[in-house]
Amino acid sequence: MVEIRSSSGKRPEGDLVIRTIAMPADTNPAGDIFGGWLMAQMDLAAGNLAAARSRGRNATVAVDGMQFLRPVKVGDEVTLYARLQSSGRSSMKIRVEAWARNRFSMESFPVTEAEFVFVALDAEGRSRALPED
Repeated sequence: MVEIRSSSGKRPEGDLVIRTIAMPADTNPAGDIFGGWLMAQMDLAAGNLAAARSRGRNATVAVDGMQFLRPVKVGDEVTLYARLQSSGRSSMKIRVEAWARNRFSMESFPVTEAEFVFVALDAEGRSRALPED
């Protein structure tokens, strides 16, 4: 496995949740990976952490602060890191960082980050209390 490092010395924060490869079907007409594809991957990563914390079903209710720093190219390895920032009675704030690495390089770089807000749901789709840790 490749160690994540950047030329700036910055390191990703959180747990590695998803690692995938950007494919040609995920590109826009300019040949860059769709921002929507990357956002969907980030939502999956945050949802995975939310499911573990809530021990059940949950839903994304907000995404805040997404800014694209660099384009992702076809063939880049995209790695997503997530960390729980805070939680309330039924809600969770989860920070997700997306990093990319050209498959022929040892250096990774941050692509974007955002805060996702999830709410734990019961079987009928209503909010429910998070289990105690």
